[in-house]
Amino acid sequence: MKRLARSAMLLCIACAAIEAASWKFAVSGDSRNCGGMVMPAIAAGVRSAGADFYWHLGDFRMTYGIDEDMSPPAKLGLPAARLSLAEYQQGAGWADFIARQMGPFGDLPIFLIPGNHETILPSTRERYLIQFADWIDTPVLRAQRLQDDPRDHKLRAYYHWVTHNIDFVALDNASEDQFDEAQLKWFHSVLDRDEASDEIRSIVVGMHATLPGSIGSDHSMSAWSQGEKSGREVYEALWRVQARTHKRVYLLASHSHFYMEDVYRTEQWKGMVLPGWIVGTAGAVRYRLPSNTGSHRKAMTDVYGYLLATVTEDSSISFSFQQLSLKDLRRMNQGKYPDQLIRWCYDENRR
Repeated sequence: MKRLARSAMLLCIACAAIEAASWKFAVSGDSRNCGGMVMPAIAAGVRSAGADFYWHLGDFRMTYGIDEDMSPPAKLGLPAARLSLAEYQQGAGWADFIARQMGPFGDLPIFLIPGNHETILPSTRERYLIQFADWIDTPVLRAQRLQDDPRDHKLRAYYHWVTHNIDFVALDNASEDQFDEAQLKWFHSVLDRDEASDEIRSIVVGMHATLPGSIGSDHSMSAWSQGEKSGREVYEALWRVQARTHKRVYLLASHSHFYMEDVYRTEQWKGMVLPGWIVGTAGAVRYRLPSNTGSHRKAMTDVYGYLLATVTEDSSISFSFQQLSLKDLRRMNQGKYPDQLIRWCYDENRR
């Protein structure tokens, strides 16, 4: 009996040591349409899990029209938005995103990547950089930028930072002129440093649209010629680094409004498969799964949630999708939104 007790105690100590050495972060994207109700529930889950930060992969607001969480569908008979489309586009939409979607995270660090809806006119990349400068030029990102190049004081929508022996790389493919020559040059310089570094064990790349050759490629960088060419260049460069150095590479994206794992296991990347996820599940109108999804691949639509990443001591990462329930949305939005609207967003916000 004493031996069993001692073994159990040693096992508990070992488990505690493993848990102490691990840490977490969370990711999702596409919070337009109903993000005002979904994002507070995501924030509650992310904070409860003890994540170090949350990474938003783009599409904060609809832009071309007023989101349903700001102007409910007419069929519900609820009061319409008390603002014009012009007021919404000139700043009220993004202000709502900052207050209602980012506010619930409190002091938890948030990293942002622009989506294509952040560049729909009258929104532009320049307006995005001005509006969200506080999150793009944080002390962490500024220190990394100046460490890479002490003369680099330019604010960009793409960036990277190193923590816990992992390089987190945010790429900007929010418009059809990307990846442009400047971003590719920057990306290759980051990758060259990572490949040569004994410190870097893993590379996590986040972006809005998936790189070419993924499942559902018609809604990826394959949808425009510059994206097809430059996206393949990025994918092949990451594959070479993994093959030569055995550093782990992970690819995260949203843009498609569903959840899917293993999105680069396709004929186009046969023999060169990198682990990749789509997690466009933060409130946007939900899409149907691509016809070539395949029953072997874990994929879900008509769901809301986020990807929770657990990083172990050797910098390897496991990802699990945390699905939200109607109860989660109601609990976090009681008194803030009419229950009819919460129910509509949960049941009917779909294409």
